[in-house]
Amino acid sequence: MKIDIEERILHFKQPAGTSRGVYTERHSWFVSIRDGKRTGIGECAPLPQLSCDDISDYADVLRGFCDQVEQTGDIPYEAMREYPSMLFGLETAMLNLRNSNRLFDTAFSRGEAGIPINGLVWMGSYNEMLNRMEQKLEQGFHCVKLKIGAIDFDCELNLIKRIRSRFSHHEVELRVDANGAFPFDEALYKLELLSQYNIHSIEQPIHAGQWSFMSELCRESPLPIALDEELIGINDPDQKRQMLNIIRPRYIILKPSLHGGMMGTHEWINIARDMGIGSWITSALESNVGLNAIAQFCSSVYGDSITMPQGLGTGQLFTDNIPLPLEIRSDKLWILKNS
Repeated sequence: MKIDIEERILHFKQPAGTSRGVYTERHSWFVSIRDGKRTGIGECAPLPQLSCDDISDYADVLRGFCDQVEQTGDIPYEAMREYPSMLFGLETAMLNLRNSNRLFDTAFSRGEAGIPINGLVWMGSYNEMLNRMEQKLEQGFHCVKLKIGAIDFDCELNLIKRIRSRFSHHEVELRVDANGAFPFDEALYKLELLSQYNIHSIEQPIHAGQWSFMSELCRESPLPIALDEELIGINDPDQKRQMLNIIRPRYIILKPSLHGGMMGTHEWINIARDMGIGSWITSALESNVGLNAIAQFCSSVYGDSITMPQGLGTGQLFTDNIPLPLEIRSDKLWILKNS
């Protein structure tokens, strides 16, 4: 078994704005596992200033784990808990090596069923967000997610009001993602204003790490709260259970590259399910290699009849993406059949 690593920089078609800043390019490390005539490829893609394994010596640490896999033929899962993006890349490559392009045997992986996804509206000026929102609705999305927290809150409310003036919550499901942008002392008031518009949920209203404040918000909020950044860096199963038991969110949102690879994501879902907490899976700005793996993994976790929209609509973000047979039709992601 031989593993090669290639670093690549992908370029966004248009700047991707979040409350943490604007992305114009994306660094990924691709691992290729070769075993005889077979090859498996996976993507390791930490998010700057967000991933718990966004470290200065990333390439060296990844090389060390690859050396271990070369020697043993197995992924050192426990040793890699603190390095979720590296773990996810190696998990993907190993599945690709063993199972070829069909990482999991599901209806989605066979090209027989699509996965419902949300349309994502990135942060920007009022007019930019309005135009992007209109585009998503015209494309046929029945679930739209808006990144909020970068422009004036009243303007963001106006955007949401415009959607609701045209489409009821039965026609278009609205989700918002604050990326931790609300100060705690303003959060409940803003959640009350948002709740007027029949919003499905809000992701991470306040900055991660404030468990007592987040717990209070989850108890008092008229709007269901979903955790995202809050989960980053919590890789021990007992600590996962402790955190969810304290905060008690309505949902958790899982990105394998951030939240423990496929192994850790499975743990989160099972622990949450035991507590009556819902979940869905999203990508984290990976190329099509990572997106393909996440989508197939998602179909294996939730089964062949997924009804809740997942966050898997990021495959068209880059000018130099890696071509794979993924296609968005209306509001579903598909793998082209017989690919």
